[in-house]
Amino acid sequence: MKTSLKFGIILLNMDTFCGCSRHSSPTWEGSDAIQKKQAVLCALLHLLDTYKDSLQEEEKTFQLIKDFYVLVMRDAPNIPQLEANVIRLHRLVETAELRLTDGSAAPCSKQVKPLFRHFRRIDSCLQPRVAFRGSDEIFCRVYMPDHSYVTIRSRLSASVSDILTSVSEKLQYSEEQGQREEPLILVAVTSAGDKVLLKPDDGCIFTTLGINSHLFACNREELRSLVPLPEEVQLPPEDSHIHRIEAEDLANHLSAFHWELFSCVHELEFVDYVFHVERGRRETANLELLLQRCSEVQHWVSTQTLLCEAPARRTQLLKKFIKTAAICKQNQDLLSFFAIVMGLDNGAVSRLRVTWEKLPGKFKNLFRKFENLTDPCRNHKSYREMVSRMRPPVIPFIPLILKDLTFLHEGSKTFLDGLVNVEKMHAIAEKVRTVRKYRSSQMRLDTDVSPTHLQNKAYVRQFQVIDNQNLLFELSYKLEPNAQ
Repeated sequence: MKTSLKFGIILLNMDTFCGCSRHSSPTWEGSDAIQKKQAVLCALLHLLDTYKDSLQEEEKTFQLIKDFYVLVMRDAPNIPQLEANVIRLHRLVETAELRLTDGSAAPCSKQVKPLFRHFRRIDSCLQPRVAFRGSDEIFCRVYMPDHSYVTIRSRLSASVSDILTSVSEKLQYSEEQGQREEPLILVAVTSAGDKVLLKPDDGCIFTTLGINSHLFACNREELRSLVPLPEEVQLPPEDSHIHRIEAEDLANHLSAFHWELFSCVHELEFVDYVFHVERGRRETANLELLLQRCSEVQHWVSTQTLLCEAPARRTQLLKKFIKTAAICKQNQDLLSFFAIVMGLDNGAVSRLRVTWEKLPGKFKNLFRKFENLTDPCRNHKSYREMVSRMRPPVIPFIPLILKDLTFLHEGSKTFLDGLVNVEKMHAIAEKVRTVRKYRSSQMRLDTDVSPTHLQNKAYVRQFQVIDNQNLLFELSYKLEPNAQ
């Protein structure tokens, strides 16, 4: 929800609570003053409870709520009927105020959180995932044209200008950079060599980077000379761990990790993601990371298949991935299920005719069923029917939820004749409520604490993938040059 819209809602509630609102409706006309105040107070409590995690990001909005709180406290002694809600409001405001005070008093004490992929350390990837917020700090590497780099500590919501300021401060001690006069620009470079020049006011860019994209700082004359890091161009060695881990363990670790990531996504991130033109992506970090993970698993399946040079082992690997997809579906982890099937459907993998022909008939039939379930025809009818029969907990296919929300958003106007399109808001809210329903029960999978379990857990949480489609096709043609 936009800050201005929240301001409007709070101001209108304050106006109504004070009894001087010029707006009325049939539902209000039959109510007395106490009922109106009670209704307005309930609306404020719901808003405050919903946005309690983002108040640290919007101090102006919170100040308005505190002003409203003062008005309520003045009225409370004269209206005993409001006592229960007034106590609840007091606790919520007090808790949020303490968070703000703690955040501003000791910013250096905040924990620096590693994004997965930024630093592949086993100790960090084995920790349970926690929700990211814009004020959280992370470490990030920013590269130079010669592939040297500086490591900066930055807020997740930092703008490009803030990042370049930090980079410049690091470089000022370098003799090479001491003579720089031209201002630096920040560029995202993909493994395929594509370059995206980032605007100075762009924010929260860390979670919008591609899987193997990196940030480069340079001047405009050096922009053309930027090339991907060598490790993103060279082929990684064949992974032996994928052949040792059992399909059931692989599926369970995938589902457990993706449930952690899904649990970190606030419901409002789905709305903010869709309204990003008006709102920006400042509060969608956890959703962005979950989408990246979906893409990462998809490319991991393709990468591992195409790095396997022995035909018999490659066929066994296809069987393992199909088994894993089946178990993920049984776990109701549809995000992993979709990602694995889409990875096997990648053109570079699906063209391996000889490899697929060696697959046993029951696995071919099973994979055809999976392809039917992920078929986008008739607006993903097969998938929607399948997920409608599932009971929580469910990890849904997130891109489809975002597609539905985008259709609702772009298919009708947010404001009609200066008034909020309530029907549109209700439709969006109903779609977001499905996310709440999917998470209404906790996902519990059988796990142990053996060394093998921890190794498998670390492996699943730090995939190395090839996301360059041209490179994937090169690998494919080396394996089966004559495949049609």
